Amino acid sequence: MAIGHYLRNHYILVHALFVLTVALPASIQFIIGDLSHSGMVISWCFMGALGSLIFLSFKHAIYWMGVFLLIVIYTVNFEPAFLGHILEVEKPIMKLQYNMNIIASYTVIFFGAAWFVKTTKFERKRSESLLLNILPRDVAEELKKFGKVEPVAHDDATVLFTDFKGFTEISEAITPKELVEEINHCFGVFDEITTRYHIEKIKTIGDSYMAVGGDFSSKKCTPWHVVSAALELRDYMIKRKKERMIDGKFFFEMRVGVHTGHVISGVVGQKKFQFDIWGDTVNIASRMESHGDIEQVNISEVTYDLIKDSFDFVQRSAIPVKGKGDMQMYFVTEKKEVLQAAEA
Repeated sequence: MAIGHYLRNHYILVHALFVLTVALPASIQFIIGDLSHSGMVISWCFMGALGSLIFLSFKHAIYWMGVFLLIVIYTVNFEPAFLGHILEVEKPIMKLQYNMNIIASYTVIFFGAAWFVKTTKFERKRSESLLLNILPRDVAEELKKFGKVEPVAHDDATVLFTDFKGFTEISEAITPKELVEEINHCFGVFDEITTRYHIEKIKTIGDSYMAVGGDFSSKKCTPWHVVSAALELRDYMIKRKKERMIDGKFFFEMRVGVHTGHVISGVVGQKKFQFDIWGDTVNIASRMESHGDIEQVNISEVTYDLIKDSFDFVQRSAIPVKGKGDMQMYFVTEKKEVLQAAEA
């Protein structure tokens, strides 16, 4: 142990401790020379295997378990006595030794196993929490159960895109720390809003935020939920802009685009796997964002037809979209007052 301390080698210290844990009770047993007189003191030798299992590895634990079994077999069959004769121990002392050795050793085993189980459950829970941060719950469960995820078609998915205007110019004028802190703050609020509406975040690409609503979980999420969330995102960014202008700090101005249609979802990658969606709906939603204006939620005619009774709109002229021809778009201004009162 002194060598391990001098060399600052953790493993030398740990192995030295396990050697003492096994050697000390074995030595006491061999000095007394009789199992019944010793009060089963060799049961403490098991601590070497238990400690190795908890603090080192299963491979080390197998080694120390083998040592423990050899000591037990040797003691039971030969009852060696180092002093040449078995020590006579009075009955009250013998009972005390039984109580101490059996109760104390198994208490240590119990609490050691309890700590190990608790730690294992905590780590498993944390791993599952991290998994749910990147995958929908149903997808995560399928991946854990089968090791793969089958692609799924969704007929009524509503895709949301956001983007910050002039992001490249802003990023060149400020420090990397300021840029990342503000993006992280904004996207953190976006996560809170989309989670509240049961919208599935797909990914962030630079300054773009992508999410989708639909039958991606057991919680209901319709085009109404996605557009409601989009309005909250817009309102928050307007509020954030005013706050930072007062403080004389840089700010982001955001566009939001929404479209509803058919998508396919699945998990790609072997190591850093990612849940993603594909389809023309994704491309059109992106076009809704890029053809929108700052501080506006721009939606397609398809989405408009699904929510037109729930919101107020500004109809725009048909806009030519590459590969799609002229497309009718609408700016969503707010929820209708009747519905707001009903929700309140």
